[in-house]
This record gives sequence, structure tokens and C-alpha cells, in this order.
Amino acid sequence: MEKINVGIIGCGRISDLHYLGYRNNKHARIYAVCDCDKDVALRRQKEWKAVKYYTDYQYLLRDPEIDAVEILTPHTAHEEMVVNAALMGKHIAVQKPMTISLESADRMLEAIQQKDIVYKVTDNYLFYPPIVLARKMIDEGTIGTPTNVRIKLISGGSGGWKVPPAAWEWRIKETAEGRGLQTFDHGHHLWATSWYLLGDVDRVMSWIDSVDGMVDSPAVIMWKYRDGIRYGMCEYIWAPDLYITSKYYANDEWIEISGTKGIILINRCTGNILSGPAVSLFTGKKWKHFSKVKCDWAEGFKGATQNFINTIRGDDKPLLTGEEGREILRFNLAIQKSSRVHREVYLEELDSPFPALYSWRRSRSEKGNISHIQKLKEVIGRRRGHARYASRARSLTLELMDKFDPDVVQDWESTIGLDLLPENDTPGRTFSILITKGSATVEEGSLPEKASLILRIPSGTWAAILLGKEKIEQAFTDGKIEMDGEIDEALKVRAAFGL
Repeated sequence: MEKINVGIIGCGRISDLHYLGYRNNKHARIYAVCDCDKDVALRRQKEWKAVKYYTDYQYLLRDPEIDAVEILTPHTAHEEMVVNAALMGKHIAVQKPMTISLESADRMLEAIQQKDIVYKVTDNYLFYPPIVLARKMIDEGTIGTPTNVRIKLISGGSGGWKVPPAAWEWRIKETAEGRGLQTFDHGHHLWATSWYLLGDVDRVMSWIDSVDGMVDSPAVIMWKYRDGIRYGMCEYIWAPDLYITSKYYANDEWIEISGTKGIILINRCTGNILSGPAVSLFTGKKWKHFSKVKCDWAEGFKGATQNFINTIRGDDKPLLTGEEGREILRFNLAIQKSSRVHREVYLEELDSPFPALYSWRRSRSEKGNISHIQKLKEVIGRRRGHARYASRARSLTLELMDKFDPDVVQDWESTIGLDLLPENDTPGRTFSILITKGSATVEEGSLPEKASLILRIPSGTWAAILLGKEKIEQAFTDGKIEMDGEIDEALKVRAAFGL
């Protein structure tokens, strides 16, 4: 394949970093540039050795020599430019966020789907080497099952590169329309990163404030992921009197990913506040530091550009796809809405014709998982006692092995003794539960000589727990469970067998 000819639409400050992906690229080149400011367009043409320049993007799109475009303009211009580029059959990479509303995103996706073209939403954080390394460690199970991601962003009043007044002007307009500079514009990086690391988000709760009426910070955003029990949190700090050491914007971020058996720290993103390794890993014994991973913020832009070119060549898939870009936009818009309406916002409600009704029904359904009648039954059952279930304790214990989930407690090896006390006409029984190499087995007849933990519990109470009629925490609180040995093993028992 000959070199791919790319047109850059929008030659402002951020285009300096997008250019890096084309410099000395053997598969693609910047063929043309476009900016509404003729002086800027001419300067970029000279700097990047482009063949042509334009001041009207429509003329650039009509150029038959151009195969693909990168759209680096204000968010409000994205829809029109993407739709027109699609009509002209150009491959498209549009700078995050995809657009400013879900309705706009859907129109863009419809236009793209009618053409056989590559379309991607560019977010450089998804190609920033420390974040890519963290994702790799998560996928390999290095920290077990991930349960939490925590992000902190701090912005200073000085430091970093000079941002042209025109770049601030359109961002101020965005802020006036309710799309904050920090939480919506730059926020896309953080929401895309949290999605990339741990998956789709179900709901959010946010508090977005301002100390000067302009910058949407300080802010605290929390979210719950769609699958599993995992959460995220992001904290924004605005320090107008603080100088930030940075080659780029005057801000920096730290990211912490926690799992069931480890912690990953990403110690810098945009700036260079913290010295030392870019990534650190703790798995219970000692810290392992990754000092050689590339951590210049520009590396993410290079990777994003290479992904675009590789996708056009048929060697890769776009990240983000149009659908993924829409999902991050929905996450972003839910955060903005939560702060406005002062409540938890479900992402799905943003696609509902009646958002408030959807939210009410979801909330009611979740609270209704344990109805008042069910709660009353539990109380009555507790008063009556669980002795009537004692005869089922043995069979339920043997069936318990079918519920063992090794993924929840990876690499766990333990021996558990279960001493079921006699109750009513049911005799007492003893069991040894052996967990090793991702499997669990049970033997009846005696307690293990060297048990990590021994549980002593009335047969009826144990059966009630296995039947879901009693909570193991409540039984322990009521003094019905005695534990000898390593008590923390009880938490693993609970998790591994879903008790």
C-alpha cells in the first residue's frame, strides 16, 4: 500500500502532539492541513512539509488525494465535520469527546455506517504506555480480580506550555453551556481510562463545584461498574497558586487500581509532579517498580495515531470505536447530570424517553430485592430458629462444592474444618474442605489435623445460610458461629462459595 494521505482539520495547540505520529511514519503522511486562520494553516504546512493547505475544510474533503482526516476542532463542530467526511468516503479520526450529545453521536454513527470507512474517537490515554501496562497486568491476573480504580487530577495556575487565547475562548464557551473544562473536556481522558481498565459503568454520583465560577473544580465523582462488585472514584483539585512541572498542560494525574491480591500505581500522566518510576506494583510481598516504561505524555498520541493508520491498513481495530466513543460520552454526560440534579444517575436513563421514570423504577427494583414482607419473614424465621433445616445440612454441604468459584480467590490454598453441631434429631457431622489448584473438595467424617480455619456452627443455622434464609454475617453477630484459626480465611470462604 502506498503512503496514506492524511488531512489535519484544526491546527491548534493539540495538533503539535498529533503531528508526532506522522513524523517519519513509513505508512502515512500529513498531505494537507486546514485551519480557519490562514496564517496558522500556512505555518503548519511549512512546519509539517504538507503538500497543501486549506482554510475551509469542505475543500479539503473534496480533495481526491486525501484518504483520511484527523478532526482536531472544538467539540461543537465534530458532528458536521464527521458527517461530511463520511459522505466523502474519508477515513476519520475525531479528537475526544466524540460530540456534545447522544443525539448528535447517533447521527454521526448513522452517517458512518452507510460507508465502508474507518472511524475512531481518539483518546491518547488509551495508548499511554503506563496505562497500557496496567491494563496488561490486570488482564494477566497480576492483581487478582480488580475491585476499584481511584484517580486524582490536580491543576495549577501556572506551568506547562503556552495555550493560545483562541483555545481558551472556545473552551470558555463550552463551560458556559454546561460542559466543564475539567470534568467534561479533560474528563473524557479519565472516564475513558477507567472504562479501559475495568469495563462498562452502570451509574454515577458526582459533586462538581467551582472556586472562581469558571473552572469546574474541586469535584468528586464516584461510579459503580456494570459487572461484578467494583467501583471507581475521581477527585479534581484546582490550585490556582500552584506551579505544575509539565511539558504540556499545567496538570497531572495519579491512578491507583486495587484488586483482590494487588495494587497498581500509575504515578504520572500529563505532568511530572512525582519523580521516580512511572508504574509501581504491590502484590503482598514487596513493591516492584517499572522505571523503563515510557511515560512522556506525547507517547499516547503516537500510539493513537499508529492505531488509526494500522486500522486503515487492516492490521488493527479502532480504539475507541464509534460505539465505544458514544459509551464514554454517555458516562461523561451522566456525570454532568448527576451534579445538576443532585442524585445518582444511571447511564441507561440517558437513552430513556422518560429518564426520571427509568431512574425511579431501577431504584425501586433494587430496593425491592428484599421486600418488607421478605424482611418480616426473615425476622419471624430467626425467632422460630433454624433447627428445622438441620436435616438438610449434610446434603447442602456436599452440594456446596458445585458453587466454588476459583476466579474470586485466585491462587488460594487452604484447608477448612467444618464442625456441624447436633440439633433436634440431627446428629453432629464433621467435614474437611480442601482448596488447592483452583478446585475444592470435601471429605466427611473428621476435622483436618492442620486446618487453616475451623468453623463450629449448629446444623440448622448452617443449612439456613446455604439456603439463603440467613446471612452468615448475622449468624456470626448472633454468636452462632465459632471460629478457630486464621479468621481472615472466613472471608475467602464466603467469597469463594458465594455465601
